[in-house]
Amino acid sequence: MLKHSLKDQLILHEGLKLKPYKCPANKWTIGVGRNLEDVGLSGNEQLKLFGTCGLNRKEVIDRLLDRGISEEEALFLLDNDIKKCTADVKRFPWFESLDPVRQKVIIDMRFNLGLAGLMGFKRMISALERGDYDKAGEEMKDSKWYYQVGIRGRRLVKMMKTGEDYV
Repeated sequence: MLKHSLKDQLILHEGLKLKPYKCPANKWTIGVGRNLEDVGLSGNEQLKLFGTCGLNRKEVIDRLLDRGISEEEALFLLDNDIKKCTADVKRFPWFESLDPVRQKVIIDMRFNLGLAGLMGFKRMISALERGDYDKAGEEMKDSKWYYQVGIRGRRLVKMMKTGEDYV
C-alpha cells in the first residue's frame, strides 16, 4: 500500500530548489532535480514560465538565474518529468505486473539515472522479469549508483525487497 505519492518521494530524494544550482554532476539544475543542461525546458514549459518559447539552453539558464521559479512552477516541471519517466518504464513488459510500491522504485530510479542508466541494471531487470524482488534489490545494491545516492538507495532497495512503502 502506498503511504506516500511518487511526487512526495521524489521531492524527498531530490529536494526542491527554486533557484538554479549545480548538482553533483556539475550541471545546472532547478526545481525537483530538473537538469537544465541536458533536459532543458520544452517550448510549452518555456511558455508557462517566461511567456515565450524558442529560447536556447543558455538563455533559459540565464533567465532562471535571474528570476528562479515558484513552487507551483517547480511542481509543473516535476509533473512533466514524472509523465516522461512513467511513459519510459511502461515500455518494459514486466512493469505493469509490479505492485505500486515497486513501480515507484523503478520510476524513481529512471528519474535519477535516466533511461539509459536504468537500462544498465540488466541483472536487476532480469530478476524483475522473474518476479524475484529480493534478487532485484541485491542487484540494485551491487552498483556504483547505490553508494552514490546514500539513503535513497537503501530506501529503494528495502521498498523493492519488501513491497512496502517507506515510513
